[in-house]
Amino acid sequence: MPQADRFRCYLVTKTPDGKFESAVVERTIGDLPPGEVLVQVQYSSVNYKDALSAAGHPGVTRKFPHVPGIDAAGSVTESSSPRFKPGDEVLVTGFDLGQNTWGGFAKYIRVPADWVVPLPEGLSPREAMIYGTAGFTAAMCLDAFEQHGVRPGDGETVVTGASGGVGSVAVAILARAGYTVVASTGKPEAHNFLRSLGAAHVIDREELHDTTGKSLLPERWAGAVDIVGGGTLATVVRSMRHGGCATACGLVGGHDLPLNVYPFILRGVTLAGIDSVACPMLVRQELWAKLARDWRPAQLAAICRQEIGLNGLDQALGQIRQGRTLGRALVAP
Repeated sequence: MPQADRFRCYLVTKTPDGKFESAVVERTIGDLPPGEVLVQVQYSSVNYKDALSAAGHPGVTRKFPHVPGIDAAGSVTESSSPRFKPGDEVLVTGFDLGQNTWGGFAKYIRVPADWVVPLPEGLSPREAMIYGTAGFTAAMCLDAFEQHGVRPGDGETVVTGASGGVGSVAVAILARAGYTVVASTGKPEAHNFLRSLGAAHVIDREELHDTTGKSLLPERWAGAVDIVGGGTLATVVRSMRHGGCATACGLVGGHDLPLNVYPFILRGVTLAGIDSVACPMLVRQELWAKLARDWRPAQLAAICRQEIGLNGLDQALGQIRQGRTLGRALVAP
């Protein structure tokens, strides 16, 4: 058992009139949900889904009181699974963590063993959380490029919404893997940051918002990592080169997709959906190993733009809801 049964967490409660309130409070180990592995959390990170959870979005979290935090990394304190023993360094992203299972905005989490990934050699808990779900999602996009035969010499790859968590990591790991990266953003203040991560070019997001209604646009992109969705993704798909692969992993710009089939049947374009929540464990472990070694960017530390404690979460979650973040924000519970 942990030396201290009580721990601090960021707890969101639903009031009788249907509003949601948050506070940093103390809870006990016994308050945690069931699971085979108890982990002392060293770091978590701030994600858009955490902001939705903290605001009571029913598509993310339906059970309150609740502790958000879809990412966590630290060391095992207790385990009834033979796969883990006290002292093992581990990470947890995806599955139900931070959605309807109490998450990483706390000093402890307790989860099923099947959710737990041994920390890859060469990656610290802090570095793992600079990546977090955002970085793992970016890794799944790069893996999709490789699975569909998109190679670094095939042409430019575009990253939309590039200044945020997924986008900034995608820029960095794609550049590390040898791709020519074009970063799209609506934030002029992010241009130098994105170039420092390896972007060859930075363009305004309006360049990826075509309203002509044309079925096909001039071929440009061999690969695309799209975090925006909506009209931006439609423009990107219509601009793909023959045999290109566009990955869809976000919808901050809308969930509708105004497209027809021409990019797919005339250019052989692949639109690959990215779901980091239910990714199989074997693939999960393989991609984390690549993030620790082959895809690890020299600028990994620079992706972290902010490190906060639990008391700083209200402000950080508000910033991410308003789209005012650059890179990644770490949380040290």
